[in-house]
Amino acid sequence: MKTEYSVSGMTCEHCVASVKQEVSKIDGVSTVDVDLSSGLVTVESASALDAEAVAAAIDEAGYELSDSPAAP
Repeated sequence: MKTEYSVSGMTCEHCVASVKQEVSKIDGVSTVDVDLSSGLVTVESASALDAEAVAAAIDEAGYELSDSPAAP
C-alpha cells in the first residue's frame, strides 16, 4: 500500500534523512521516499498505517504533518 503525506519544515537533505529514518521505524513500512521540493513523503507499507504513528514519527524527526494522507 502506498500513501503520501505532506510534511512542512524540511529545508535540506539532513531533514530528508531524519524523516526517512523515523518513518522507517514504523512497523510494516517497507520504503520511504521524501521529495524535498514538494514536501511529499511517500510511504510503502504492507497495510494501512496508523495516522497517529506517522504523525508522531514526523514530529520526532522535528517536522510537522501538514495534512491528511493523499488518496492512493
